[in-house]
Amino acid sequence: MQGKIIVFSAPSGAGKTTIVHRLMQRVQGLSFSISACTRDRRGRSEVNGKDYHFITAQDFQEKIRHDEFVEWEEVYEGAFYGTLKSEIERIWANGQHAILDVDVKGGLSIKEFYKDRALAVFVRPPSIEALGERLQARATDSQSSISSRLYKAAFELAFEDRFDVTVVNDDLDQASDEAEKLVRDFIQAETDIV
Repeated sequence: MQGKIIVFSAPSGAGKTTIVHRLMQRVQGLSFSISACTRDRRGRSEVNGKDYHFITAQDFQEKIRHDEFVEWEEVYEGAFYGTLKSEIERIWANGQHAILDVDVKGGLSIKEFYKDRALAVFVRPPSIEALGERLQARATDSQSSISSRLYKAAFELAFEDRFDVTVVNDDLDQASDEAEKLVRDFIQAETDIV
């Protein structure tokens, strides 16, 4: 079996992480690709090496110089995120498909790099207003951070048509079911080719 990549991208707060976690429980053969980032952990719930590889900006820059990323981006000023090539290689070496939860630019970069071997899914909130309410409700960001994320979300929504498919997250259960069908069909199509 040749490994595939399923990429979920969305504006912050649109629900992509929750959908990806549900897929990990429902679909056999998926392995989560852990992104590297330079930001601080959010509270005590995030675990290094499970949620993200939390590294210093200096270490991140060193990895960029050594071409260790499939993609990387300065998502917010001073906040770098990226997908390490070693993560994808680890997953494929274990005979699994990689599933990623990355920002919009990163998702497009991965799709461009892996072409038909990748399925790029854009998760869209029902509206910018609903997105603002979700960001407020999760209570992990300051008001200025929420404002910045909403501004960025409006920009990111303009890239929706460059993804393979869009899942509108108006109802989480329905969006998760739709995403599951998309992923299963993509994996099955790959299996039929091999």
